[in-house]
Amino acid sequence: QVQLVESGGGLVQAGGSLTLACAASGRSIFNHAVGWFRQAPGKEREFVASSHWVGGSPTYADSVKGRFTISTDNTKNIVYLQMNNLKPEDTAVYYCNENGVNWGRGTQVTVSS
Repeated sequence: QVQLVESGGGLVQAGGSLTLACAASGRSIFNHAVGWFRQAPGKEREFVASSHWVGGSPTYADSVKGRFTISTDNTKNIVYLQMNNLKPEDTAVYYCNENGVNWGRGTQVTVSS
């Protein structure tokens, strides 16, 4: 069973940037599908970005295209989400996901206007 721990969340002003990290332990997540989701208060959890360690292009939600970038470091077993030009509507708890099954506990991102 893989364990996922997110970090890097915080409070930032609109237009600012944050980089989230998802550290995996228990086994390597190399060659697995990994992604980021988010859940705002009162809303359902929604897809943000996904990647695959080997081949294929990353996939992004329309709302974050051009602003967010997902990347992976297979030497460290970490998945990153670089978030630029943040907007108040990006405020949510951000979760890391592996293979559509394993979830982290999330990290809070708050964007002030």
